[in-house]
Amino acid sequence: MTVTYKEYDIQCPGLPLAIYREIAAHLLQVEGVETELLPQEAEHFDYSLSQIGWLRLRHPQDLPTADQGRIDQILSFYAQRYGDWIARSDAESTPSST
Repeated sequence: MTVTYKEYDIQCPGLPLAIYREIAAHLLQVEGVETELLPQEAEHFDYSLSQIGWLRLRHPQDLPTADQGRIDQILSFYAQRYGDWIARSDAESTPSST
């Protein structure tokens, strides 16, 4: 039987590297979840930007509801402290001013 995976990238602008690592460690405690920290893609160095551009999450499409709830709970905990998560698709579809 083939397992289908769901993969998505999220970010919280300005979130420090250490906090991204902490979040990734918490998420890895959920069975079946994999994480990857993707580097910042800014063209110019800026101290106000996080060293991490995106947090990639990957897990089986049919992840049990309790495990999905745990992921949501972890992400919500950090969002309350550091700001809302932005999905890559949301960030890329933001209209630019012309």
